[in-house]
Amino acid sequence: MKEASATTYSAVANENSLKEKKQKSAFKVMVHKEIADHVRSWRFILLLALVVLTFTASLYISMGNIKNVFNNTADPDHAFLYLKLLSNTDGSMPPFHILLSFLAPLLGISMGFDAINAEHNSGTLTRLLAQPIYRDNILLAKFYSAMLIIGTLFLSLTLLMIGGGLLITGVRIEPQELMRILGFVFTTILYVAFYLSLSILLSIVFRQAATSALSALGIWLFFTVFYPILVNLIIRAFMPDPAYLTQAQIMNYNELILDILRIAPNQLYSDAATTLLMPSIRSLGPMSMEQLSGAIPSPLPLKESLMIVWPQLSGMIASSIACFALAYYLFMRREIRS
Repeated sequence: MKEASATTYSAVANENSLKEKKQKSAFKVMVHKEIADHVRSWRFILLLALVVLTFTASLYISMGNIKNVFNNTADPDHAFLYLKLLSNTDGSMPPFHILLSFLAPLLGISMGFDAINAEHNSGTLTRLLAQPIYRDNILLAKFYSAMLIIGTLFLSLTLLMIGGGLLITGVRIEPQELMRILGFVFTTILYVAFYLSLSILLSIVFRQAATSALSALGIWLFFTVFYPILVNLIIRAFMPDPAYLTQAQIMNYNELILDILRIAPNQLYSDAATTLLMPSIRSLGPMSMEQLSGAIPSPLPLKESLMIVWPQLSGMIASSIACFALAYYLFMRREIRS
């Protein structure tokens, strides 16, 4: 009796192991298919060209002005050559990390706004789910393939920037600079991940791809342009006259305004990217004269900068997880055959 029970248990375990191997193989096939679809699509090629052209123009301007920046001893960050390549500008165009705060969301939206509804409208989703694969693997393959492409893109641009800097200037990159640049790349990937999860969520909520694309673009435009204007108008309407406020009260109001603005993902990204690329930034909020007195303008260690931007990073991670979890919940409960 015991031998028969052991044999049955062994057969069930082998069957489960075989199913897991099949699911992993199916997941890899779906990821490869999604990557091929993204790489061959014209919208991804156009956005890729736009990001590469922006990166090339920013790097060209930074290289042309790097000598003056490097010799500016009044700047505490002047010795960080490779960080200056990403944050330096001569005024003709914004720095690269500011431009990315506008371009990176478009990359995430373009790769996710028709992730589910396009498959549903074309009828391929029903045929796909008729195969012996898990439903959640479809959603995970959509997200994983897009993040793999985005991570490869920004990591490749970073390596090109470092290699170009080594060839042109001959200056060796410091380990702290390399870690800060990799932190900046990770922050950018998190920023794109939020809009990617949001666009995938909207592709599940709305049946038409045009509706989900316009909704995602509307949310991006609201947070980028209209949200800071709306916050300033509301604060001006309710804030007392600054002439009758003490310095502590003014600082509290400024801190409140910054906290409200940090609901927007682009504000979180700008704060985190600026702090990582400019080591001399010691605080992201208002500081009193007592706090500034006696402070020596010098770069902070990487650990201190990471402690400053950790709330911003955790906010972007939490927002991305929340959007993807809601998309997962809606997709698992959705009737596909209707």
